[in-house]
Amino acid sequence: MVHFDASLRLPTALELPDSDETPVDNELQDSVPAVLKAILALLWQNRSDWFFGIDMGIYANTEAPRTAIVPDGFLSLGVPRFRPKYGKRGRPSYVLWEEEGIVPVFVLEVVSQTYRGEYTKKLKEYQDLEVLYYAVYDPEGFQPEHERLEVQHLVEGVYVRMVGEPVWLPEIGLGLGRSEAVINGWEREWLFWFNKAGDRYPVPEEYQRYRAEVAEREAQRAQQTRLEAEQQAQREQQARLEAEKRAQTLAERLRALGVDPDSL
Repeated sequence: MVHFDASLRLPTALELPDSDETPVDNELQDSVPAVLKAILALLWQNRSDWFFGIDMGIYANTEAPRTAIVPDGFLSLGVPRFRPKYGKRGRPSYVLWEEEGIVPVFVLEVVSQTYRGEYTKKLKEYQDLEVLYYAVYDPEGFQPEHERLEVQHLVEGVYVRMVGEPVWLPEIGLGLGRSEAVINGWEREWLFWFNKAGDRYPVPEEYQRYRAEVAEREAQRAQQTRLEAEQQAQREQQARLEAEKRAQTLAERLRALGVDPDSL
């Protein structure tokens, strides 16, 4: 958390630019963080203390208050999911002096063909900002001297590379790693959130498919149960009819012998 001098006249999010007008290099720079955000929206649907921004400016420098850092994606915890002051439009940007000084706990950069200093300049910026976890994802291997996914952990003010995958992030309560999947008809490797056991969480469309499959199986089981109940009822009815027929036949035989079956 960062503390700001209340006497400073700092611009609000509504007064600051909500875009640096720098286009993304490719579709993945928006799509990869969008997948992570969609999973959180499903996983944390009953929580209201988190915010995930995509290609959104982070304003943190009071000496240059109109200068923003713009990661491909970032996660903040302990802030409202939605701030009423911004109305239905939502946050135009993430301004630390309007967010109780809460620094994002996680920042993601997706490497593109045009290198933008993800392993150098941006790493230093997020380290200085004291972002706890900084992840760099190189989906196409544009920087072969680096791993496809590298996650840095801030330890005593310095980033230390984490090992293993998925990487467990205890302060977030999630792991981060890669997996192949088909999302919106696009089959490729994606970043996912994982549980502590190493199982990845589904995106909404996978969850909906899973729910539909579960519902179909339950409907089939219910139909089978109804069918078995109907068959059992038919067997019981047939058994009663056969018993009644046997009783009637026996009664007729007794009467033929001069015996009243009702007297027995």
